[in-house]
Amino acid sequence: MELDNIEKLLEKYFESTTTVAEEKTLRDYFSQENVATHLRQYAPMFNYFSKAKEETFTRQVPLRPRRSNFYKWGSVAAVAVLAIGIYFGKEYQDEKQLEREKAEYAYNETKKALNLLAENFGRGTEKVAYLKEFEETKQKIYKHN
Repeated sequence: MELDNIEKLLEKYFESTTTVAEEKTLRDYFSQENVATHLRQYAPMFNYFSKAKEETFTRQVPLRPRRSNFYKWGSVAAVAVLAIGIYFGKEYQDEKQLEREKAEYAYNETKKALNLLAENFGRGTEKVAYLKEFEETKQKIYKHN
């Protein structure tokens, strides 16, 4: 009966559903001499937990960590440099974006002006073609006379 109970407690232990009292029962069982042969593999683990529970930490822990002023002021300076860099970096990016927008606007306006000039130049070329035809006709008339 007791062996059956220990096996059930082991299953619960490995599923992490045991209570503190059940874990104490397991530690007590594995600390005795007559452990079932198929369960002996778990004895070192529970014996270790029992011994580890008795260990204590005896070293003094300082309440305040000792830090030099260099680290304190160095971290303050690093934060200040970072904040200034972010601020001026954003300002620089905004300035560059404004320049790009102005350049794009100037490009589009120049393109419009050149298209208008090309269109007018095309009309002027048509008129010159009429003049050339007129000149050729005039030359033919003068040569026949």
